[in-house]
Amino acid sequence: MAANAAEAVLTPQSRASLAAVCDLHEGPVLDDFTTPYARSVLQDAELLITGWGCPPLDAAALAAAPRLRAVVHTAGSVRGHITDACWERGIEVSSAAAANAVPVAEYTVAMILLSGKQVLERARDFKAARTARNPFAVPQSVGNYRRTVGILSASLIGRRTIELLRPYDLRILLHDPYVTEDEARQLGARPVGLRELFTDSDVVSVHTPLLPATRGLVDRTLLDAMRPDAVLINTARGAVIDQDALTDAATAGRIRAVLDVTDPEVLPPDHPLWDCDHVTITPHLAGSQGNEWGRLADLAAGEVTRWAAGDGFDHPVRRERLAYLA
Repeated sequence: MAANAAEAVLTPQSRASLAAVCDLHEGPVLDDFTTPYARSVLQDAELLITGWGCPPLDAAALAAAPRLRAVVHTAGSVRGHITDACWERGIEVSSAAAANAVPVAEYTVAMILLSGKQVLERARDFKAARTARNPFAVPQSVGNYRRTVGILSASLIGRRTIELLRPYDLRILLHDPYVTEDEARQLGARPVGLRELFTDSDVVSVHTPLLPATRGLVDRTLLDAMRPDAVLINTARGAVIDQDALTDAATAGRIRAVLDVTDPEVLPPDHPLWDCDHVTITPHLAGSQGNEWGRLADLAAGEVTRWAAGDGFDHPVRRERLAYLA
């Protein structure tokens, strides 16, 4: 992984937990598998602990690691570094995606509730006006009582979001073509078609991975179908949404948006969404940060412990599931 990722995620305490169950290499972190030093380390490695910034584990890297049998990833997606060569070699793979899903779902729930009360917009207006407003002039559209929330994709994050929303007086809709009607209802959501999700929801939260089939999935037709003043939340990937169509809808004041990701990842300084009163943009902070990195390290340490004991992984990544995963 990148050296700064290792410094942030693998604290002395988490390294001690790993060292208790394996012979942990204590040299410099590998961020390049092609150097002579990396190849000398890989020669004896049976398990790799990877993270953000890990280079691809391709055939050349695996050739330098004849004893390698497993990879434990301290972040979410393994698409960037687990190659076909890993699967062909029979490398076991684990990911901390379940741990990383927790803060993203928490962010999503917070933004659903804040947007329902229009907290951020009303706080901005109050700061500008600095005078009391008539509380009984608030329209009936404001609030979270029996509000309809649409979840796009029952991913790990989507499922966790639905779970965290259960205590609230909300109606939950779900669209996911890979989830059966019974499974959706067991999760606590009503399954609906894609267009119905956008037409019937006060808030739509996007949790679908970016795949060839989902690039631009939320297009102009769906955005135009949203209720007036509805909210679009995106914590997935910016390219899942048609950025131009979203810009038109938001700057016209038809919908509101909370965007933790955009396309590109950082919008140009002169992009109209920066100055749009109907849009809140955060710097891709919904995922694990600060003390939340400890949850990733704890999951990784648990996985290494299980694997070393011969019990397998609790959070395995299967090759056949990659087509549906982030």
